[in-house]
Amino acid sequence: MEKPKNRVANWTRLHRRFGDHIRKLRNSRELTQETLAERSDLSVDGIRRIERGSFSPSLDTLGKLAVGLDVSLKTLFQGFERERTDAVAEVCDFLAHRSGRDVQRAWRVIQAMFEEH
Repeated sequence: MEKPKNRVANWTRLHRRFGDHIRKLRNSRELTQETLAERSDLSVDGIRRIERGSFSPSLDTLGKLAVGLDVSLKTLFQGFERERTDAVAEVCDFLAHRSGRDVQRAWRVIQAMFEEH
């Protein structure tokens, strides 16, 4: 059985890893902490504490972060679980908010990019 001290250390590492993940997502979107806070309806201090790993966000806060980062909760956690951003899931999230016509156009562009000449 895991000792209580080890469990606390593991949770601390988990919080830091999650904070790093949120920071990477924010930076990949070229957002400041202030902008993410505004888009997420959270405080700047809350964003800082999450990114430092000193705050364990509630489900409500996670939902707000997902909105602010413009990703689904599924994408938010897939990327964290894999310790990298799942670009395919992010593209799907992006296209999910577009019209069927826009999705078809994007598909044609992607196909054209990878056609063998």
